[in-house]
Amino acid sequence: MIGILIISHGTLGESLIQCACHVLNKRPHQIAQLGVSAQDDPLDILPEAQTLVDLVDSGDGVVVLTDIFGATPSNIAMKLLRPGKVEAVSGANVPMLLRVLTYREKGDIHTVIIKAVAGACEGVLHQKGGF
Repeated sequence: MIGILIISHGTLGESLIQCACHVLNKRPHQIAQLGVSAQDDPLDILPEAQTLVDLVDSGDGVVVLTDIFGATPSNIAMKLLRPGKVEAVSGANVPMLLRVLTYREKGDIHTVIIKAVAGACEGVLHQKGGF
C-alpha cells in the first residue's frame, strides 16, 4: 500500500485527514501529516518529515501532498523526493486525498499521482444556483 504524507501550513493536513475520516467512516492506515508554522525553520523540519516518510512507507512508496507549490511545505517535500519511491503533488484538497486513498492499493505510484491530480481538478467546480 502506498503511504501518504501531507505537509501543509498549520493544521490543514490534519483537517484534510479528518475530512477523509468522515467520508470513509474510519481513519486510513499509513497516513501522516506535518504542519509547518511561520516560526519553523525548514532545515529543522526536514528530519521530522523524513521520519514520517519512513513511518508511512511499507515498501510501495509514498505520495507527499502539499498545499501551495513553491511555499515552505512544498519546498520541504522537494527535498524528500526519490523518483518512483517518494513523489509529491501540490494543491492538496479533499477530492485529491480521497483519490489517493482510493487508488493507492490498486496501482503503482505513478498511477496514483495521475489519479490525485485528476481528483483535485475534477473536484473544483463552479456551482450555479437557480434561485
